Amino acid sequence: MTTTIDSTQKLHLVFGGELASLDGVTFHDLKGLDIVGIFPDYASAQTAWKSKAQSTVDSAQTRYFIVHLHRLLEP
Repeated sequence: MTTTIDSTQKLHLVFGGELASLDGVTFHDLKGLDIVGIFPDYASAQTAWKSKAQSTVDSAQTRYFIVHLHRLLEP
């Protein structure tokens, strides 16, 4: 059985949280991660990321990321 991926669908995940240290990407509390959502394209994911990143600008250890889910799903 072969799985096919719709190449026009480019899913992106936006999430973030407080880092344990500014030297890496280890989160302080995995249960406290903020899952912003899954978006159908990079532009909408970037808009959501920018909004969350700007809202936490006063917290130096809080970071948000965009994950290209479509790259993880491709065989």
